[in-house]
Amino acid sequence: MKAIIAKGAAVVAAVFLFHGAAQAGQQDFTIVNKTGYALKHIYVSESKNNSWDEDILGRDTLEDGEYFEVSFDKAEKTCKWDMKVAYDDGETAVWENLDLCKISKLTLKWNKNTGVTSAGIE
Repeated sequence: MKAIIAKGAAVVAAVFLFHGAAQAGQQDFTIVNKTGYALKHIYVSESKNNSWDEDILGRDTLEDGEYFEVSFDKAEKTCKWDMKVAYDDGETAVWENLDLCKISKLTLKWNKNTGVTSAGIE
């Protein structure tokens, strides 16, 4: 599996709360894994940050066909975020400058013919 960097897609949000937070932030979104492979880590950091925040998955893996809800603090104002996912085998995919204030769902897919991981945005 090849790693891919996809730039300028949509958005990723601010300060995270635990899965299923009571007070929803405008950046809340759902990640759907349709890659055919398990995801081991998911990182979301404010755009143009030089390092990744901690892994937000909070469990062993996000299996193919599963989804994960990402919640932000209601007070978070930042809309532009970067996201990185790591597969079970260590390969990664990165999306930069995602506008999470406009995104409600990212459906991740992997194309075995091209080796590219893409994100459908809703």
